[in-house]
Amino acid sequence: MKRRILVLMGGISREREVSLVSGAAVAEALRAAGHDVRVHDLSRDVGALVRVLEQDRPDAVFNALHGRYGEDGCVQGLLELMGIPYTHSGLRASAIAMDKPSAKRAVEQVGLRTPRGRIVRRAEFAAGDPMPRPYIVKPVAEGSTIGVEVVAEGANLDWATAWSFGDDALVEEYIPGRELTVGVMGDRALAVTEIRFEGSAFGYAAKYTAGHAEHVLPAPLPADVHAAAMQAALLAHRTIGCAGISRSDFRYDPRQPGTAGLYFLEINTQPGFTPLSLVPEQARHLGIAFGELCDWLIGEARCHA
Repeated sequence: MKRRILVLMGGISREREVSLVSGAAVAEALRAAGHDVRVHDLSRDVGALVRVLEQDRPDAVFNALHGRYGEDGCVQGLLELMGIPYTHSGLRASAIAMDKPSAKRAVEQVGLRTPRGRIVRRAEFAAGDPMPRPYIVKPVAEGSTIGVEVVAEGANLDWATAWSFGDDALVEEYIPGRELTVGVMGDRALAVTEIRFEGSAFGYAAKYTAGHAEHVLPAPLPADVHAAAMQAALLAHRTIGCAGISRSDFRYDPRQPGTAGLYFLEINTQPGFTPLSLVPEQARHLGIAFGELCDWLIGEARCHA
């Protein structure tokens, strides 16, 4: 069925360039599927977005924004207020997932293992390391590994970078081993991908630059670890209240017995839709084409209030 679709893209977060690529790919796929598609580059002029929504009144909004103001419940709240269906998760789930400590607490309550960690105030670092090295410093609410730093033995931490996102940071123990990710589509975990890269953290450049990381799909894992990762991603999706698609990231330390080395890191409510993105790649692995995935999300679009 042909629908009037507005693709929200760009935005004002540090993930703007990634969102522009995602949005362009989505718009092309939805046009190819026969929909009437317009795009809007979100700015701080909220009135401009409201005017577009009021004048064109789309049947649904495809939210291809990443990061703050697009993935954290802000845009979702406006769309709820205007009664316009939109893709992905609602306001509450988006806000919880974007706030790493909140998501961490939520999944721990249902039994998922996460790295030991806590919120640390900027002033606390004057007294020295907040935990034994190695550890990771993460902004409380950023995506795409922006601002994440691994503090190893003997390393000097660039505090200006670590604290450029606010007065609080999430500090967690560093889990050695392998990087895993699992996409969820509706009520179904898709696959487990292992991401191989140079360095100690899967950084921004490795995520979005061709040739900087290798995606191994399906991940070569013991059967019990593979099953546990799939189950954990689905449980996180349900616990936080996600809708449409999500992607959960894990670290796996193979030195620990059984599934004891599997740690949940975070959940992404609006994973990338770039040519290098992981969820579309997992969907293709299962025979779901990119255009079909975009069209499915439009079919799932709704108000969540």
